[in-house]
Amino acid sequence: MLTKRIIPCLDIKNGRTVKGVNFVDLKDAGDPVELAKKYSEEGADELVFLDISATEERRKTLVDLVRNVAKAINIPFTVGGGISSVEDVSILLKNGADKVSINSSAVKNPNLINELAQEFGSQCVVVAIDAKEIDSEWIVHLVGGKVPTELNLFDWAIEVEKRGAGEILFTSMNNDGTKNGFANEALAKLSTLVNIPIIASGGAGTKEHFVDAFINGKADAALAASVFHFQEIEIPELKQYLKEQNIEVRI
Repeated sequence: MLTKRIIPCLDIKNGRTVKGVNFVDLKDAGDPVELAKKYSEEGADELVFLDISATEERRKTLVDLVRNVAKAINIPFTVGGGISSVEDVSILLKNGADKVSINSSAVKNPNLINELAQEFGSQCVVVAIDAKEIDSEWIVHLVGGKVPTELNLFDWAIEVEKRGAGEILFTSMNNDGTKNGFANEALAKLSTLVNIPIIASGGAGTKEHFVDAFINGKADAALAASVFHFQEIEIPELKQYLKEQNIEVRI
């Protein structure tokens, strides 16, 4: 069985790590470089860095901060926010990113997925999908969850795989920051529709929630923010617990 991954997420605004509920009410969660170093040392499998206001503010990702985080860690590092071209990705990879995450730009220009996969390889391209369940349908949202689209989560997931995405980072906006658990039904459905890894995001509150995401949601990785930032769950303890539940993790 493939090892399941635990991924802390640094949501960055104005150079600081922040965390909200349902994508709003952001609170300061600390210095990104210090947090990154801590997670790397504690045994996180990867780290995701999302410059959450880059798209809305129509600017590029914070390259200096990416470089500083990359220097502080020795685990795979995914960067997202404000990426809209091959050149943007090239700059981030040169500054220490291992993978990039694209979201709004992929919806606006789906060919970008093909271009990035061709240029850098599918393993480098993560497509992040923020979706909200409205009247029993999962609708894709853009610009940090502020703009609804006509796209259905599952149709879009199938398309991004066809275009060359190597992974999907699915955040349930309904579950985000609630600490009530991941959107396991949607996750399980996604995993039956695509053959690329699915990272579960949105809703982690307890160690049991991670177990549910891996077993019921069939996720390949689980991403969380506030439970790690505010030390509600420590990564070494979580991994030990997962191992006790017969879930294969790297310790």
